[in-house]
Amino acid sequence: MVFYTCGPNEAMVVSGFCRSPPVMIAGGRVFVLPCVQQIQRISLNTLTLNVKSEKVYTRHGVPISVTGIAQVKIQGQNKEMLAAACQMFLGKTENEVAQISLETLEGHQRAIMAHMTVEEIYKDRQKFSEQVFKVASSDLVNMGISVVSYTLKDIHDDQDYLHSLGKARTAQVQKDARIGEAVAKKDAGIKEAQAMQEKVSAQYVNEIEMAKAQRDFELKKAAYDLEVNTRKAESDLAYQLQVAKTKQKIEEQKVQVQVVERAQQIQLQDQEISRKEKELEAKIKKPAEAERYRLEKLAEAERMKLITEAEAEAEAIRVKGEALAYAVEVKARADAEQMAKKAEAFQEYQDAAIVDMLLEKLPEVAEAISKPMTEVKKIKMISSGGSEVGASKITGEVLDILNRLPDTVEKLTGININQAGHKKPGRMS
Repeated sequence: MVFYTCGPNEAMVVSGFCRSPPVMIAGGRVFVLPCVQQIQRISLNTLTLNVKSEKVYTRHGVPISVTGIAQVKIQGQNKEMLAAACQMFLGKTENEVAQISLETLEGHQRAIMAHMTVEEIYKDRQKFSEQVFKVASSDLVNMGISVVSYTLKDIHDDQDYLHSLGKARTAQVQKDARIGEAVAKKDAGIKEAQAMQEKVSAQYVNEIEMAKAQRDFELKKAAYDLEVNTRKAESDLAYQLQVAKTKQKIEEQKVQVQVVERAQQIQLQDQEISRKEKELEAKIKKPAEAERYRLEKLAEAERMKLITEAEAEAEAIRVKGEALAYAVEVKARADAEQMAKKAEAFQEYQDAAIVDMLLEKLPEVAEAISKPMTEVKKIKMISSGGSEVGASKITGEVLDILNRLPDTVEKLTGININQAGHKKPGRMS
């Protein structure tokens, strides 16, 4: 299978196996089977024909020669016309197709010339061209050819018939020209005399009008001069008045300018005072307030520090005192157990003797409780105003610890020291 293409100015015709009727492609492509199918080409180019008809007798028997120019082509867009053209011209060259078309057009041109006079052809070329185009187109369409255009190029003869027609017309034109010239000269003389008369009349009228115009001019000039002088005097007075008003306005504007300048100076002074106040506030007042605030915060921090330290030391003292009291309590309990054992051994040992032994140990207990106070090097005391302050506060706390000893002894031994202290102890046997 072979692939063929052609341009828009050419048509392909494929015939043979499976191509009945033949396929016609104008400006396209097609596949062809070699040996069993055949491809042929036909040109669709426009052909220019120079149609000459020599010495053709017209309707009145006058021989003339006519030359026309025609543009023809095979119509590829119309399938019926392309099929007709393929039947008639397939395998022929462009020259052969052009020759056939030329002979057909020439025959129709000669036929149209024979039915018209020389004057009709010469004067109305458009009508002759339209008739040839119409008749030739209807005939060439049957061959698949369309006439694109036809124009009459030239007409001539060997008998000077066309020249004679031109001479007669030229003579008539020259005659008409001479008559027209004479009439024109006569009319020109009459009109010249009339023009001269009108000229003189117009001159007189013009002089009269000029005199009137001069008079009117002088009168109007006097009136205009009076009006101009009046207006000039008024203008001078108005000018002087306007000068005085302008000077007054200038003085007023100067005063206003001075007022504005003074107001601007006052405003600048106010701004300078405000700036200095802000500068003073920024450089002195604000730093002073900041320093005062810093000192207040430092004092507050120092006060809180002292309170915290005092509370911490007081708490430490209280804890130490409780620890010592607990130690004394434990020691007393141990002594009580020892004394209980001794009581078992010495059944005759009296309560008074027990109390006496306890009283002998009290100074040691008090010394043990107050001993931590002797170790303190510095005490800071801060009061909120609701209790005692100073040494009495610390002494009171120590005495409070000592006041708890009788209760502790009573819990351990069952003996109330406060009551037993009024009895005289007996001797052990």
